[in-house]
Amino acid sequence: MIEKNLLVALPRRTPKMKLAELIATATTPILIDGAMGTQLALAGLDMGGQNCIQHPDEVLAVHKRYCEAGCDLLITNTLTMNRIYLETHNVNIDVKEVNLAGARIAKNAAGEGRYVLGDISSTGQLLEPYGEYTEDQCCETFKEQAEFLLAGGVDGFIVETMLDLREALCAVRACRDVADVPVLASLSFNTTANGGRTIMGNTAREIAVAMADAGAAAVGANCGDLDPRETAVIVSFMKQAVSIPIMAQPNAGKPRLADGHTVFDLTPEDFAAGIQECITAGASLVGGCCGTSPDHIRCIAKAIGKI
Repeated sequence: MIEKNLLVALPRRTPKMKLAELIATATTPILIDGAMGTQLALAGLDMGGQNCIQHPDEVLAVHKRYCEAGCDLLITNTLTMNRIYLETHNVNIDVKEVNLAGARIAKNAAGEGRYVLGDISSTGQLLEPYGEYTEDQCCETFKEQAEFLLAGGVDGFIVETMLDLREALCAVRACRDVADVPVLASLSFNTTANGGRTIMGNTAREIAVAMADAGAAAVGANCGDLDPRETAVIVSFMKQAVSIPIMAQPNAGKPRLADGHTVFDLTPEDFAAGIQECITAGASLVGGCCGTSPDHIRCIAKAIGKI
């Protein structure tokens, strides 16, 4: 059960309230939406931001279902729609067109009552000395994407599903160079051991401190190999390290293969129970990643008294 002091209504958006103010003044958890890619896959589409151009009505429909489920923040369907990723993965999509489309579709769904975060993630390439790309190159490609998302009307940015702290810092700094709007930052963890570690070996504390120093409005964990209750452990590590808000967007359980497909089978009720553990550990922004649906988000919304 959610603690009684968490049942106070979240401050609703007014024309004068900016996203930064909401994050700073909310006394109950702010609810982020859930997965986009796996929802599009259920509709028979390939996962990815290209759907913002190829199937905009389907993307809009998913956003609207999350709004109806009670979320406060929508995330654009632009996860890896940066120039380096598109070019190195031979995705024949114009970077400006797809990011403008992604932002505008989400803004259309959000209306006046919710906020939109421009979604930025990895280039899919390793930085030097492990790969061929420099930090300056990554910063430039993230800055370009952020500029297009801002032109599309986003209220802030979310840098998420990052594996490498260095690349995540490039993205956060690029976003902050573009506009004075909140930048939320989230990395993916593969273990809670040894202080919580990403696949690149960065610890939860190291990440939280670095992101706070870089000016992130919030820091947290999403996707990765952890279930919601394990994500709560990462939240606790971060909460002990920094004073900025902590967020949690776990998958709907641990991924497993079934008939050649990756599935996530944590029920909405069990997912919401895990999210409560994240809230108890200190998360003030919560949502879902791979495998989550509007039903998962609705279950959280009901638990915290939003609907």
